[in-house]
Amino acid sequence: MRVIAGIHKGKRLRSEPGLRVRPTSDRMRETLFNILAPRISDKAFLDLCAGSGAVGIEALSRGAARATFVERSRRALMALVENLARCGIGEEAEVIQRDAISAIKQFVQAGRRFDFIFCDPPYASSLYEPLLALVGNCPLLAEDGWFIVEHHAKQAIAETLGELRRFRAVQQGESTLSFFSRW
Repeated sequence: MRVIAGIHKGKRLRSEPGLRVRPTSDRMRETLFNILAPRISDKAFLDLCAGSGAVGIEALSRGAARATFVERSRRALMALVENLARCGIGEEAEVIQRDAISAIKQFVQAGRRFDFIFCDPPYASSLYEPLLALVGNCPLLAEDGWFIVEHHAKQAIAETLGELRRFRAVQQGESTLSFFSRW
């Protein structure tokens, strides 16, 4: 796994060994950031269920102003911190060890907003429904922001999540990216 483009292009990234973490593939990250490219510069990016941090690191590499990484697993968090160090990323990154739902509640309580929220829980997780409902019904997303969910292609995701409506879906192999914005 590596950083695809930007100022950290080519840097190798480590991920947690085993099947508990399924990193977003290089190809899927490339597709995601080809879509985000015109909008990512100087934006705030939230990487929920961050794993190795590859998606948030790619956002920073391509010009995001800051990235917040939320990861519950201590082992995955160790890989994430190592990857940030490998890329020389410092103050523009915030790492939070916490489950995604309690992190979102904390962000809302603090009045934080993000231009992009990327969410990629484990495919077999029961986290999808409550997490998507929470993000869709809280003021975490900036007014013109996008909420992006990576999920198994066979997993049904609602067209609307509270105030958010899906405007695009991109499938690659067994994975799909669903893009939501306010409607």
